[in-house]
Amino acid sequence: MKNMRQKTFNRSLITLHFLLVLFLLIGCEKTETVTMEVTASAYNSTKAQTNPDHPTTTAWGDELKPGMKCIAVSRDLIVLGLKHNTEVKISGLPGTYKVLDKMHRKWQKRIDIYMGNDITAARNWGKKKVTISWEKEKK
Repeated sequence: MKNMRQKTFNRSLITLHFLLVLFLLIGCEKTETVTMEVTASAYNSTKAQTNPDHPTTTAWGDELKPGMKCIAVSRDLIVLGLKHNTEVKISGLPGTYKVLDKMHRKWQKRIDIYMGNDITAARNWGKKKVTISWEKEKK
């Protein structure tokens, strides 16, 4: 009888430990969603708008091709977790965009949406306020 109670107690203890670990794992999300309003402009891979010697090469060394959904970000956003290859949602635009380029240090709270060689589309976009969101690792 004593042996049977001991086995039942041990099973209960194991089950309790398992549930505790499961609860801790479920409650420990590793990322958080960051949302903020920024100014969004558009750019093309032309010599006049980028590095004249390598107009399709980003500041991080990626090669841009028309049709890619990517953005350049101001450097203050990099510090906030918008790092190279981060996926970003932009209000009013479908899908996600990847951070592949960074902007000049003079810009703040700003993104530049890549529009390939379509200068007309970039001009039509102009400059507007948008809300962006991305997943950032928790510290």
